[in-house]
Amino acid sequence: MNTESSKPEPQKPAKHDARGIAKTALAVVAASFLFGFAMVPIYRIACEHVLGIKLSGEAADAAQVALMTVDESRTVAVEFVASVNSKLPWVFKAEKVRVNVHPGALTEVWFDATNQSNAAIVGNAVPSVAPSEASPYFNKTECFCFTEQTLQAGESRRMPVRFVVDPQLPKATTKLTLSYTFYANEQATRQLSLVSTPLAGIAKN
Repeated sequence: MNTESSKPEPQKPAKHDARGIAKTALAVVAASFLFGFAMVPIYRIACEHVLGIKLSGEAADAAQVALMTVDESRTVAVEFVASVNSKLPWVFKAEKVRVNVHPGALTEVWFDATNQSNAAIVGNAVPSVAPSEASPYFNKTECFCFTEQTLQAGESRRMPVRFVVDPQLPKATTKLTLSYTFYANEQATRQLSLVSTPLAGIAKN
């Protein structure tokens, strides 16, 4: 009788299975990160190519704005829309929903944001102007959308926007809509938490 054949076979190490699980987990984390990071570009593509809304996040040329002459014979209504992405636990709104401006005149409006979470979060605002063909005539000289915004837990902040409507705006256009959508900057928020944790430990010591 062959006794060797009746012995149970030794179990193989589970190293390969563990490595496979680790690789899968890393892939899921990376995919989640890339999806969150890509939300803003996807939003831009949808607005510009699907909805026909032009996005603009750059400051207007100061010298060019300074040369504009105020046209007091015309009035343009500018409406404001403020919203946040579902992943961002902030409240964000415009203090005024509509102002009437003269083309060429510098105008200032304010927006309010509050972080309702119990942790600091970094956000980025994506602006858009409608109708899209009027976007080149809407010049922002100061805007919170130019930089990242960090709100501590429970913090509220007033943020200004200064703009000028170009007098060359076609006279058929009598109303503009400036919209902002705030997105969570997950990468910057993670980096912020990594910096804050060691500092908190030092403070306790």
